[in-house]
Amino acid sequence: MSTVPQNVNLENQPSDSQEATTENANGRPRKRKRRSTSHLKMVPETLDLREEIKSAAENYVRSMSKDRPYSKDELEKLTRDFLVHHDWPEKYLGFAMVLLGNFFWKQQLMAIPFERRLLLLPHCLKHAEGCPADYDEFGLDCETCGACSIADYKVKAEQLGYKVLVAEGSPIVLKIIVDGYVDGILGVACLNVLEKAIDKILLAGVPSYAVPLHSGDCKNTSLDEAWVWDVLDKYEPLPQEKTASYVPLMREAKQLFDAPHFDELVPLSRGKESHSEQSFLSKTELVSRDWLATGGKRFRPFITLAAWDARNGGDLTKADTSTSESLGIPVSVKKAAIAIEAFHKASLVHDDIQDDDQYRYGEETLHLQHGIGQAINFGDYLIGEGYRLLAQCHVENDPAAVGDIVQKMSLAHIKLCEGQGAEMSWTAAPSLELTPIDAMQIYALKTSPAFEAALYSGLRLAGPMDEYESMVAMFCRHVGVGFQILNDLKDWRGDVRNKVIIGQDAMALRPTLLLALAIKVANKEQRQILQSVLDGDDNPLHRLEQLKLVFEQTDVFSKAEALVDKSRERAEAIADEVEPESLRRFLYFLVDTVIAPEEEMTPLEVQQNGLVDLTISVSS
Repeated sequence: MSTVPQNVNLENQPSDSQEATTENANGRPRKRKRRSTSHLKMVPETLDLREEIKSAAENYVRSMSKDRPYSKDELEKLTRDFLVHHDWPEKYLGFAMVLLGNFFWKQQLMAIPFERRLLLLPHCLKHAEGCPADYDEFGLDCETCGACSIADYKVKAEQLGYKVLVAEGSPIVLKIIVDGYVDGILGVACLNVLEKAIDKILLAGVPSYAVPLHSGDCKNTSLDEAWVWDVLDKYEPLPQEKTASYVPLMREAKQLFDAPHFDELVPLSRGKESHSEQSFLSKTELVSRDWLATGGKRFRPFITLAAWDARNGGDLTKADTSTSESLGIPVSVKKAAIAIEAFHKASLVHDDIQDDDQYRYGEETLHLQHGIGQAINFGDYLIGEGYRLLAQCHVENDPAAVGDIVQKMSLAHIKLCEGQGAEMSWTAAPSLELTPIDAMQIYALKTSPAFEAALYSGLRLAGPMDEYESMVAMFCRHVGVGFQILNDLKDWRGDVRNKVIIGQDAMALRPTLLLALAIKVANKEQRQILQSVLDGDDNPLHRLEQLKLVFEQTDVFSKAEALVDKSRERAEAIADEVEPESLRRFLYFLVDTVIAPEEEMTPLEVQQNGLVDLTISVSS
């Protein structure tokens, strides 16, 4: 029997093909350089070898602590040691990571009743030729015709009570989890998809078991079918303590905006009798409340709830996710969380007007629907609603708490306006005087305050902030800057899920870090091109082509990625020193979630661009 070696070497020297890592004071790995990983996603060629690795992985995991989820970096380090211990090549890294993750969660998944599980199947198991099924908003709408193996699993799973979803990449999976429909996932996918989609789901603490496809060519591929049946129809009570999960708090944050909770926490200000859809008197409140209650992923309210819980020991991460019972979070914490979202939604309304954006959450922006004047008023209303909610908060034996939070919110509001104003001022008169420091200062003003206000509010409602005040500010600065740089990079990949055009920020002549980096190192000819772009003499598409050419020549994309890594490392270094452990782990979770590079979309996801990305994201 194989077990975890006592002297595990987690600091393997990186080769040219592997990602270099270091460890922080808590043994948490940090990435220094991201490289291509396609050569690390090979599935063993024979069933015998796959079974051998599977059996060894099950034995290996028995010695692992299961009190909290492992991050992707931590799991990778353990997996590299696992491969070295068994003298298996590095090319099986992705495959082995999936198996170690499987056996970490297997017992907890099998303890979930069938009706609370999701079976996730890929489109590529179907026969590519002649399949009558079409895609709808929930994936492949397949008939049980017996033409492919999907039907075999689908029929049995549905008889047992599973929810079944057929879709590659599963962009709606976490939404299904957070909405409370299921508590665990049995999934089949290629290693590329597993790395992209399942990673964030596991990080959140969702019990999952994945069966890798034998190839990733997305055309009539195959799998080890017996591995599906190992779990599909098995139910066993949990013999051990539940692993911590942020799903209960994610669900609580989402439920704040669902009826009847929302109406209880955010009562109508004018009274129900005066509200009707036809009344011009009620329009502002009705539209503003609807905008607040719908759309978005509720990440900032989640931060406030989870920060409050983390400072109190993190007990709610062990809550039973199978029940709809309240977690017992104080009303004041809930109202503060909703206030954070009200301020955020107000800023989005105003940003969309200032940036002339056309879409938000896949729909036309409010100023296109109702006019600029009305939209400004909706945003202003939400600012007032946020402060009204804060005024209703109360912390027993700590009368200064609400005042401190209001002060932090107001400062965040001021910084946001300063950052937005600086951006608009430069855009009104663009020049080559923009430096990388200038761009990052704008980022720190525009993005970091929202994270800081959300984190601060949860911590302050749990107690005084003397030991956390400076930590929160510095941590959120690095997280916010890293997040905004990632948005710069994402802008050049496009975002069909939210109807974003490639290079939109560039064509709008916004002071991005990429542009500032290019200006800093550009030669005479490149500066002339950049100046012509800023002058706006050519058509937008030609300007975009010219800008992309200079960006590639000056290597600003890789430089920006390096700055993201630096932001991540600095944020983690701050988190390393934080107590209690439950709060430190939550800060790590924020870093992993907010400063996590997004994989490019698969061709199928591009085809299904009506689907909204509902993995953990804070871009909306």
